[in-house]
Amino acid sequence: MNRVIVSGSSGAGKTTLATALAARHGLPRVELDALHHGPGWVKRPEFEADVERFTAGERWVCEEQYQNVLGDLLWERADTLVWLDLPRWTVMSRVVRRTAGRVLAGRELWNGNRETWRDLLDPGHPVRWAWSQYEEKRRRTAERLARHPQLTVVRLTSAGRAREWLAG
Repeated sequence: MNRVIVSGSSGAGKTTLATALAARHGLPRVELDALHHGPGWVKRPEFEADVERFTAGERWVCEEQYQNVLGDLLWERADTLVWLDLPRWTVMSRVVRRTAGRVLAGRELWNGNRETWRDLLDPGHPVRWAWSQYEEKRRRTAERLARHPQLTVVRLTSAGRAREWLAG
């Protein structure tokens, strides 16, 4: 594993697992959300160039997202895909807890951005997206895997399996 993408729905634990993999294997890691979101939740104009530069490296790990902008770039450059294909109830409980924690703490996420309760009204908010796009995300991931047979795939279907795999 030298170039790893961690895939899954919002709330599946992509960032947590990518961070742990980076630490365990000494892989450079960039959080794509931090590259994407400028002040006011506006997409940074340098996003694609930053991702292009980062993924040109020999070793890295990142979350798989922003396909609408990046296309298959991550999939073409990766050698390993870790798919957090967790049950919907696990994903939803995690994404709701994460959002509530961020809102209540007023924690800054990226470039001055903070989540608010009002943000939940946005159809693109991670809580709403995780619910409405859960099955679609799984379907698209399976389709993309068929187009990228060069990837070594680790499919983890429970939080317990993810913990075991990471520890092993």
